[in-house]
Amino acid sequence: MTVLPKQARPLPDRLSAGAHILFVGINPGIRSATVGHHFAGPSNRFWKLLFASGLIGEQLTYEQDWKLPEWGLGLTNIISRSSVGIDELNPEEYRVGLAALERKIRRYRPRTVAFLGVTIYRILFPHENGERLFAVGPTEARLAGVPVFVLPNPSGRNAHYSYEEMLRIFILLRKHAYASARRRIRPHYFLLP
Repeated sequence: MTVLPKQARPLPDRLSAGAHILFVGINPGIRSATVGHHFAGPSNRFWKLLFASGLIGEQLTYEQDWKLPEWGLGLTNIISRSSVGIDELNPEEYRVGLAALERKIRRYRPRTVAFLGVTIYRILFPHENGERLFAVGPTEARLAGVPVFVLPNPSGRNAHYSYEEMLRIFILLRKHAYASARRRIRPHYFLLP
């Protein structure tokens, strides 16, 4: 097991009531825990994808993760403990994390829950996957009554998806999550058709 620097502590959630999308990561990496901000790894594409997909109207960096609620977005992790990789996590941590996540969803009432990685979905909804290959995108699953959308993990270590494929799926999330909101009002951060 990796020993963390003394300054590393759990990352704060970035949540506000009624968010359009609550992004859920697996757990913070060592760099994120050390600097105290989400998706701080130098090769992580999360912040670039948020902007390029039109989910936010300004390019943010990991140091500005606190701004996500201003854009109607939230961010949390299923497991708060940082690690070098997910192989260091155990099933009990996922079970405890799921209960905490459901409490957060009931409290903050996001419109869509977006898992950042197929791994989270496969672990939390094993009965939904079966033997078939799972495609990212909208699912039939719900968590605390809220629809679940699955995105590729934006880590630079994820070789299964190119940046262009990830961007296409982030755009699909934007369109999916804001479909009903678009009929009422078109927020200024809808940058792409």
